Amino acid sequence: MTVQDSGKVALVTGGSRGIGYGIAEALIARGDRVCITGRGEDALKEAVEQLGADRAMYVAGKAHDEAHQAQAVERVMEAYGRVDFLVNNAGTNPVFGPMADLDLGVARKVYETNVISALGFAQQTWKAWQSENGGAIVNIASVAGVAPSPFIGAYGMSKAAMINLTQQLAHEFAPKVRVNAIAPAVIKTKFAQALYEGREEEAAAAYPLGRLGVPSDIGGATAFLTSAQSDWVTGQTLVVDGGIFLNAGVS
Repeated sequence: MTVQDSGKVALVTGGSRGIGYGIAEALIARGDRVCITGRGEDALKEAVEQLGADRAMYVAGKAHDEAHQAQAVERVMEAYGRVDFLVNNAGTNPVFGPMADLDLGVARKVYETNVISALGFAQQTWKAWQSENGGAIVNIASVAGVAPSPFIGAYGMSKAAMINLTQQLAHEFAPKVRVNAIAPAVIKTKFAQALYEGREEEAAAAYPLGRLGVPSDIGGATAFLTSAQSDWVTGQTLVVDGGIFLNAGVS
């Protein structure tokens, strides 16, 4: 089936696999062109081949590197002449343990990658295109950012900051640009593998909808938040959790 070109362009950070790839796939399926970023050039090349080199491109680099942020947006503008949508998906969670024992250097790294990089990319897309032409930004947060998240506290803390960043940008960038966040529960990706590997059936049983999430669940939500159907939605965090929060009040 031939997809009609939407004429729109998206930049998706951390897009070579998992949630980022699922988002890129969803946006391309509706007719957008997409640039994905990530650290691994080989993985990015493979992802672009799968997505279709006629619809996708990549820029390799570290999300928290300001030079990479500027280069990625510059390359998109050179290739496509516009950048309507920014999806801040790049993230890290290198530590598991109580906050009392958290290495502060690691905490800084998590914050730099998960929060500061999102702000940096937003600044770049705003200056390059969105301030004059409009668009939308979607920040991929986490349910860990809206409730206590034992043993991944640094990650949860950074995602809570990302949700607040979403509100700050939504206020400042209105009315030209809408800014929203998505807070997924456990999605079946390599990134979250430690949370369900070897016990997926048990983990899924805790969800009212009876399964863990998959990248296309977040792809669909992102497609909605970057579409005309969500034109009156900004500053919000859409929780995509398979109903897990419904169990919060169950003893």
